Amino acid sequence: MNILFSGVLLLCSVIILIRAPENFLAAILDGGSRAATLCVSLIATYSVWMGLIKVWEDSGVTRGVSKLLRPLAKKLFKTDDRAALDAVCMNLSVNLLGVSGAATPYGVKAAQLLDQSENAEYSSSMFFVLNATSLQLLPTSLIAVRVSMHSLSPADIVFPTLFTTLFSTILGGFLTWLFLRPKKRENVCKFLQIQGAGTQ
Repeated sequence: MNILFSGVLLLCSVIILIRAPENFLAAILDGGSRAATLCVSLIATYSVWMGLIKVWEDSGVTRGVSKLLRPLAKKLFKTDDRAALDAVCMNLSVNLLGVSGAATPYGVKAAQLLDQSENAEYSSSMFFVLNATSLQLLPTSLIAVRVSMHSLSPADIVFPTLFTTLFSTILGGFLTWLFLRPKKRENVCKFLQIQGAGTQ
């Protein structure tokens, strides 16, 4: 990915230097200024939400959320691993707030634990798809970007984002379930093999 971005930067720089060399320095300075403004805005947003998440952890709210979502996650990911389910629930609940950076540690832990679960292929695939589609009730990161760009109505994207991510999450989850169903057939085959061995 770094190579790709470096190539794009190099190509754009060459084009600007050839077509409008007098604008090269101005474009770099303007881009750097915008990037710094965006970073400060995102730092403020992430600081607020990560601080709030830490308060939730210390007060037991996160454990309550995990306990509330655990039955649904158990059916969705087809695993009984409590540690994995807790990490999955925390990852998904933080992603609902649009703070994907804060959800990353939970996501890494959940992925590692799901890889060791009974239905590792299905569980890991479902987790990857749900993270990629990322249902968001409140897209705080996108709102922060729009605020930094001086949008007149930065929160206008809440409902469109909710609708599109809900659709993509349902579709992605359904396709994952359709093509990577848990190993029911293998269990039936093993049962038949055991029965056949017993009759012999």
